[in-house]
Amino acid sequence: MIGLGSIDIARPVPRRLGLLTVAPAVAVTVLALLGPTLAPHPAEEAIGIPFGDPGDGAPLGTDRLGRDVFSQLLYGGWGLLLLSAVIAVAVTGSACVLGAVAALRPRIGAVIELGTDFFILLPAVLGILLVLTSWPDAGSFGLIVLALLFGAPYCARIFTAAAAGVAASGFVESAQAAGESLPYLVFREVIPNLREVLTTQLGLRFVAGVYLVSTASFLHLPTTLGASNWAVMVRDNASGMLLNPWAVLAPSLAIAIVAVSVNLAVSAFGRGERE
Repeated sequence: MIGLGSIDIARPVPRRLGLLTVAPAVAVTVLALLGPTLAPHPAEEAIGIPFGDPGDGAPLGTDRLGRDVFSQLLYGGWGLLLLSAVIAVAVTGSACVLGAVAALRPRIGAVIELGTDFFILLPAVLGILLVLTSWPDAGSFGLIVLALLFGAPYCARIFTAAAAGVAASGFVESAQAAGESLPYLVFREVIPNLREVLTTQLGLRFVAGVYLVSTASFLHLPTTLGASNWAVMVRDNASGMLLNPWAVLAPSLAIAIVAVSVNLAVSAFGRGERE
């Protein structure tokens, strides 16, 4: 009785830990989404001298053009997070389908494996630089396509390994013997049994998407996120780091809080599922 009681008390701990670790990311995301309506000043309005100290009307000081850093911070998050979320869903969804097909049809899986090996071996940053600089009109669509090419192959390998056990189970073999189609097996039999891997990969791909979009914006590649996003704030205000550190630290901390807390929540979720 004592042993059973201790297990029942211990089980909810990882879930509570997961909620606590994801709370900072949720808070930053909500502020980023509501930011344009909460900002005290327009994004392009100069309210003081360049790199002014924090004070009345500018709690985080001003940036290189004399604009309110706090308002810039509220305006500059939603595009980056939205594009990262789209990349995470696109990469995880396509990789999940590819992995399930590879596990169910080994011949098709061998072809998919050859294609994924090619893109895994290519240096992602070099490919992104080459494509986006030679395709300036690509914008966010081009970045999503590149994220699929360089992110889905590795993710598909993980789903293939996870789906192999499901594909060899009795209920899938029974469905195959009954003549069910490949789409039925993929979407009705295999993928519903990959929920844990799907959720974990979705979180990890979101973090990877944040880093990818931030890197592209920092390098001034065409991502059509506008002039006010966190990565551009870090790049443009780096020259005034000693005059007003908050112009660089605030957007950097926002990116770090989202990435680290989502990563911790994914790890806590994985431990909770295994226990």
